[in-house]
Amino acid sequence: MTQASHPASTSGPLTGVRVLDLTAVVMGPTATQLLAGMGADVIKVESPEGDTMRHVGPMKSAGMGHIFMHANYGKRSVALDLKKPQAREALLKLAATSDVLVSNTRPAALARLGLDDASVRAVNPRIIYVNCCGFGQSGPYASRPAYDDLIQGAAGIPWLMQAHGAPQPLYAPVTLADRVTGLHVVYAISAALFARERTGLGQTVEVPMFEAVTQFVMGDHMAGFSYEPAIGKAGYARLLSEHRRPYQTADGYLCVLIYNDKHWRNFFVAVGQEALLQDPRFSTHTNRAANINEVYSFVAQIMLTRSSAQWRELFDAADIPNTPMNSIEDLLQDEHLNAVGFFQSIEHPTEGSMTMTRAPVSFGGQASGELRPAPALGEHSRELLVEAGYSEAQVEEMARQGATLLSRQ
Repeated sequence: MTQASHPASTSGPLTGVRVLDLTAVVMGPTATQLLAGMGADVIKVESPEGDTMRHVGPMKSAGMGHIFMHANYGKRSVALDLKKPQAREALLKLAATSDVLVSNTRPAALARLGLDDASVRAVNPRIIYVNCCGFGQSGPYASRPAYDDLIQGAAGIPWLMQAHGAPQPLYAPVTLADRVTGLHVVYAISAALFARERTGLGQTVEVPMFEAVTQFVMGDHMAGFSYEPAIGKAGYARLLSEHRRPYQTADGYLCVLIYNDKHWRNFFVAVGQEALLQDPRFSTHTNRAANINEVYSFVAQIMLTRSSAQWRELFDAADIPNTPMNSIEDLLQDEHLNAVGFFQSIEHPTEGSMTMTRAPVSFGGQASGELRPAPALGEHSRELLVEAGYSEAQVEEMARQGATLLSRQ
C-alpha cells in the first residue's frame, strides 16, 4: 500500500477542465470523482444539509460517511442553498467559468430553480450541460424517480438472479446501476469536451440510467430475440446456468473457466479423461454452449475430488484460467493490487489514516495523480466564492442569510 500526499490540484489529461458537480448519492459523484482523478478541478455543490451519502456509516465524524469519502475525494465543496436567489446567482457565476455542469436532479426541478440548460448556457454558451436522469426525457417514464434498486429491477437484474438459480429475485449486492451509468457519464463528458475542441460549441448531454443498464443487460441476454422473427428465447445460457459459480473443491472454492478447445483438451488430459474429447457434448465450442448445464455439472463434480491448492497447481501447469475466490478482506491484501499501488494510505485532516483506491487507468504509463482528501461540507465555500468574484464581506453576508455555509475547519 502506497502513501499518498494531497496537493491542491493534480495532473492528468483533464487538467485545466473545471467541472461544476451538482450530483449526489453514488452515480454522479462516482463519475465526477473519476474526472477528478484525470485532473479535472471538480467543484462539488451541496445543499446546507450535504450530500445524503455523507450521513451513511460507518464514519468517524458526522457528515463524513465512508461511501461519500470514496466517491468525493479530489473535489472542492461549496455549500449553496439554491432555493435562495443569492445562491442561484453564485452558481451561475461559477458556471460562467466552468467547462462542464453535471447534475442528477430531475430536469423539471432544475427548471424551477432557473438552472435549466438554457439558463446556464446564457452565461456560458460553451458549457457542457449534463443531465444524469433515471429515464430518457422523451419517454413516458421521464418524471419517475430512479434509484439503484429501482433501475436494477426495471432492467431485469433480479429476474436474471432468480433465473440463475436464486430462490427468489435478488438485487446485485453492489450499486451496479449507479456505477455502470457513472461510467457512461465519464465517457459522454469526455466526448463532448473533445467535440467542443473541434467545433467550439458546447452541448446538452443526457445520460439515462434505465437505458444505460438495459444496454448492459441486453448485450448478453437478447439472445434469440435479436432476430426478427425470434429464433429462440431470451437469455445467454452460459451465464444463466445454475452451475456457473465458483466450484467447490475438497477444502474450499475456486473460480475456473475452461473455455476454449485448447483448455478442454488440456483439462481432459490432466484429469485422465481423454476419451471425453470425443464426446459430442464437449467436442466443440458450439456443442459445449448447447449443453452448458451438463458441461458445468460435470466440472462441478470432478472439482470436489481435490483441494484448491492441488487444482491450482494442475490448472497452472495446463494453462487453464483459474483464480481464488476473494473476500473483500482478501482484496486488501492482494499482492497484485498492492504491487501496482491500487490501494493508497492517506492521512485525512479530520478522519486520520484511511485506505483509498486509485483510478484503474493510466496515461503514458502514469497512474492517476494524488488527490486532495474528501472535503468537509462547505470546506471550500469561501475560497470558491472569492474565486467567482465575491468579496470576503459579501461571502460573510451570504452565509448570514443562509445562502451558503462556511466550514470553520
